[in-house]
Amino acid sequence: MVKGGNVGQQIPGTNYYLAIPENPLGMGVIVIQEWWGLVPHIQSISDRFAEAGFAALAPDLYQGETATSPDEAQRMFMALNIEQTAKELESAVDCLLKHPSVTHKKLGVVGFCLGGQLALLAATVSDQIGAVVDFYGIHPNVHPDFSKLTAPVLGLFGEQDDFVPPAAVQQLAAQIQQAGGTIEAHVYPNAGHAFFNDTRPEAYNPAAAEDAWNRTVAFLQQRLITVE
Repeated sequence: MVKGGNVGQQIPGTNYYLAIPENPLGMGVIVIQEWWGLVPHIQSISDRFAEAGFAALAPDLYQGETATSPDEAQRMFMALNIEQTAKELESAVDCLLKHPSVTHKKLGVVGFCLGGQLALLAATVSDQIGAVVDFYGIHPNVHPDFSKLTAPVLGLFGEQDDFVPPAAVQQLAAQIQQAGGTIEAHVYPNAGHAFFNDTRPEAYNPAAAEDAWNRTVAFLQQRLITVE
């Protein structure tokens, strides 16, 4: 289960949820929301990163709004101003890099669904990203310029994902590689979209989620330590 320990808190005067580890590794990670918004599930993932030793910051890209129904989430998802969001992600990166618990020069960025695609975008607009983890990222209006992608990518997808089917994963990998980037993509059998979200029993796949988490932590530790 993806459970954090109530480690983090909202930074006063900001739209950021910040979770700081008791025993920091010096590494930081930006955690980017699904289309539901900055809901407790995303906060719990940030807490879990903190428990693993990472300083984790989750920006609230909906400015305090959250969705409870797919129709509402779809509306907010499509209304997102991508240009403004890119600037907000850059600001979040700058904020976390200034935190005293972060001593490494570059951050990781991890996103889910909407956030997975935005994680790729963040790594093309900021040169302070050292590793990207894309959990089943999708957004029709987000088109990262992969020629500007210098960070390695870990992509985690479900074979039964109707939003990001295996053919779309192959296309994404080809686009990144053709632009000179690197991606390690894993497609989990018997897993669909949002397989990591343990608040959605109809989507959650415990085995895939556990493996994806272990891969994510190992990938971030390995990739970020090389840019110390």
